[in-house]
Amino acid sequence: MSHRYLLDTNIVSDLIRHPSGKVAERIQEHGEQAICTSIVVAAELRHGGAKSGPNGWQSGFDLLLSATDVLPLEGPADRRYAELRHDLARRGKPIGPNHMLIAAQALASDLAVVTANLREFSRVPRLAVEDWLA
Repeated sequence: MSHRYLLDTNIVSDLIRHPSGKVAERIQEHGEQAICTSIVVAAELRHGGAKSGPNGWQSGFDLLLSATDVLPLEGPADRRYAELRHDLARRGKPIGPNHMLIAAQALASDLAVVTANLREFSRVPRLAVEDWLA
């Protein structure tokens, strides 16, 4: 089965720091058309770039985001978010708010999340999660 992969912030950051590293190898293996990220991740990256100042990583983020499919946050991700937030709170296993939005978007679009943060994303039922840095 062919998957599409939603890259989390820590994966995109690693790709910028190591453009020929493990993440780049996996992207080449799966093809660029199989790769996307979330508007939530783009916002986190832009925040990080703003914090790093004018000589920081901002140009790398800009270049990568311009070449990557950045998915808007739209329905049915809102329904998945509500279900997910309720379920995780009921089970006493919440995750961070941005991670919850990313997970809901991935579930709604049938995407696998690529992240180094398995601790949080693995709490999400039925979410395909991979760590390309392991």
